[in-house]
Amino acid sequence: MKTVFDQTTREELIGRINLLDENSQAQWGKMTVGQMLRHCSMWDEMAQGKTKYKQSVLGKLVGKLALKDMLKDEPVKRNLPTVPSFKMTGEYNVAEEKAHWIKLQNDYPQLGDAGFLHPFFGHLNKEQTGRLVYKHADHHLRQFNA
Repeated sequence: MKTVFDQTTREELIGRINLLDENSQAQWGKMTVGQMLRHCSMWDEMAQGKTKYKQSVLGKLVGKLALKDMLKDEPVKRNLPTVPSFKMTGEYNVAEEKAHWIKLQNDYPQLGDAGFLHPFFGHLNKEQTGRLVYKHADHHLRQFNA
Protein backbone atom coordinates (compact mmCIF):
# COMPACT_ATOMS: atom_id res chain seq x y z
CA MET A 1 0.00 0.00 0.00
CA LYS A 2 1.31 3.42 -0.93
CA THR A 3 2.05 6.08 1.67
CA VAL A 4 2.94 9.78 1.48
CA PHE A 5 5.89 9.05 3.73
CA ASP A 6 7.59 7.42 0.72
CA GLN A 7 9.55 9.88 -1.46
CA THR A 8 8.69 8.12 -4.75
CA THR A 9 4.98 8.13 -3.89
CA ARG A 10 5.06 11.86 -3.07
CA GLU A 11 6.85 12.58 -6.34
CA GLU A 12 4.15 10.61 -8.20
CA LEU A 13 1.40 12.61 -6.48
CA ILE A 14 3.14 15.92 -7.23
CA GLY A 15 3.50 14.93 -10.88
CA ARG A 16 -0.22 14.19 -11.02
CA ILE A 17 -1.09 17.47 -9.27
CA ASN A 18 0.98 19.30 -11.89
CA LEU A 19 -1.22 17.78 -14.63
CA LEU A 20 -4.19 19.80 -13.38
CA ASP A 21 -5.13 23.18 -14.83
CA GLU A 22 -8.10 25.56 -14.98
CA ASN A 23 -9.72 23.39 -17.67
CA SER A 24 -9.59 20.11 -15.73
CA GLN A 25 -13.08 18.64 -15.45
CA ALA A 26 -14.39 16.29 -12.77
CA GLN A 27 -15.36 12.79 -13.86
CA TRP A 28 -17.81 12.66 -10.94
CA GLY A 29 -18.95 14.88 -8.08
CA LYS A 30 -19.75 18.58 -7.94
CA MET A 31 -16.43 20.27 -7.15
CA THR A 32 -14.49 22.39 -9.61
CA VAL A 33 -10.76 21.77 -9.91
CA GLY A 34 -10.05 24.84 -7.73
CA GLN A 35 -12.46 23.63 -5.05
CA MET A 36 -10.91 20.15 -5.12
CA LEU A 37 -7.40 21.57 -4.76
CA ARG A 38 -8.48 23.70 -1.77
CA HIS A 39 -10.35 20.73 -0.25
CA CYS A 40 -7.23 18.56 -0.52
CA SER A 41 -4.98 21.24 0.97
CA MET A 42 -7.34 21.69 3.91
CA TRP A 43 -7.41 17.91 4.38
CA ASP A 44 -3.61 17.71 4.39
CA GLU A 45 -3.38 20.63 6.82
CA MET A 46 -5.58 18.55 9.14
CA ALA A 47 -3.45 15.43 8.61
CA GLN A 48 -0.33 17.44 9.46
CA GLY A 49 -1.85 18.84 12.64
CA LYS A 50 -2.00 22.40 11.34
CA THR A 51 -5.75 22.48 11.97
CA LYS A 52 -7.63 20.47 14.58
CA TYR A 53 -11.09 18.93 14.55
CA LYS A 54 -13.05 16.92 17.10
CA GLN A 55 -14.31 13.45 16.33
CA SER A 56 -18.03 13.25 15.61
CA VAL A 57 -20.36 11.15 17.73
CA LEU A 58 -21.06 8.85 14.77
CA GLY A 59 -17.32 8.55 14.20
CA LYS A 60 -16.81 7.52 17.82
CA LEU A 61 -19.36 4.74 17.30
CA VAL A 62 -18.23 3.33 13.94
CA GLY A 63 -15.12 5.26 12.87
CA LYS A 64 -12.54 2.55 13.61
CA LEU A 65 -14.58 -0.07 11.76
CA ALA A 66 -14.98 2.26 8.76
CA LEU A 67 -11.24 3.06 8.84
CA LYS A 68 -10.41 -0.62 8.51
CA ASP A 69 -12.51 -0.77 5.34
CA MET A 70 -11.10 2.53 4.02
CA LEU A 71 -7.49 1.34 4.36
CA LYS A 72 -7.98 -1.67 2.09
CA ASP A 73 -5.64 -1.70 -0.89
CA GLU A 74 -8.19 -0.41 -3.41
CA PRO A 75 -9.27 3.03 -4.63
CA VAL A 76 -11.71 5.05 -2.53
CA LYS A 77 -15.32 4.70 -3.67
CA ARG A 78 -16.89 7.61 -5.52
CA ASN A 79 -19.29 10.10 -3.93
CA LEU A 80 -18.66 9.18 -0.29
CA PRO A 81 -19.85 11.84 2.17
CA THR A 82 -17.34 14.42 3.33
CA VAL A 83 -16.96 16.26 6.60
CA PRO A 84 -19.15 19.41 6.27
CA SER A 85 -16.25 21.80 6.94
CA PHE A 86 -14.41 20.33 3.93
CA LYS A 87 -17.21 21.08 1.46
CA MET A 88 -15.96 23.83 -0.81
CA THR A 89 -17.94 26.59 -2.50
CA GLY A 90 -16.75 29.61 -4.41
CA GLU A 91 -13.85 30.21 -6.76
CA TYR A 92 -10.20 29.38 -6.07
CA ASN A 93 -7.03 30.27 -7.98
CA VAL A 94 -5.88 26.96 -9.46
CA ALA A 95 -2.19 27.88 -9.72
CA GLU A 96 -2.06 29.10 -6.09
CA GLU A 97 -3.96 26.07 -4.79
CA LYS A 98 -1.70 23.68 -6.72
CA ALA A 99 1.42 25.33 -5.29
CA HIS A 100 0.02 25.16 -1.76
CA TRP A 101 -0.97 21.48 -2.06
CA ILE A 102 2.47 20.61 -3.47
CA LYS A 103 4.14 22.43 -0.57
CA LEU A 104 2.04 20.37 1.85
CA GLN A 105 3.10 17.16 0.09
CA ASN A 106 6.72 18.16 0.59
CA ASP A 107 6.10 18.76 4.32
CA TYR A 108 5.29 15.11 5.10
CA PRO A 109 8.89 13.94 5.73
CA GLN A 110 9.16 16.41 8.64
CA LEU A 111 6.14 15.01 10.51
CA GLY A 112 6.68 13.04 13.67
CA ASP A 113 5.13 9.72 14.59
CA ALA A 114 2.04 11.08 16.35
CA GLY A 115 -0.55 10.73 13.57
CA PHE A 116 -3.68 12.88 13.87
CA LEU A 117 -7.32 12.92 14.92
CA HIS A 118 -9.64 12.50 11.93
CA PRO A 119 -13.15 13.93 12.51
CA PHE A 120 -14.77 10.61 11.58
CA PHE A 121 -12.17 7.82 11.83
CA GLY A 122 -10.63 9.00 15.11
CA HIS A 123 -6.94 8.86 16.01
CA LEU A 124 -4.67 7.50 13.28
CA ASN A 125 -1.08 6.41 13.81
CA LYS A 126 1.67 7.44 11.37
CA GLU A 127 1.25 4.37 9.14
CA GLN A 128 -2.51 4.82 8.90
CA THR A 129 -2.04 8.55 8.27
CA GLY A 130 0.39 7.98 5.40
CA ARG A 131 -1.87 5.46 3.72
CA LEU A 132 -5.08 7.47 4.17
CA VAL A 133 -3.47 10.69 2.96
CA TYR A 134 -2.31 8.89 -0.18
CA LYS A 135 -5.73 7.33 -0.77
CA HIS A 136 -7.48 10.69 -0.33
CA ALA A 137 -5.15 12.44 -2.79
CA ASP A 138 -5.34 9.56 -5.27
CA HIS A 139 -9.15 9.61 -5.10
CA HIS A 140 -9.39 13.29 -5.99
CA LEU A 141 -6.69 13.12 -8.65
CA ARG A 142 -8.59 10.24 -10.26
CA GLN A 143 -11.72 12.38 -10.00
CA PHE A 144 -10.00 14.92 -12.28
CA ASN A 145 -8.35 12.31 -14.51
CA ALA A 146 -4.84 13.05 -13.24
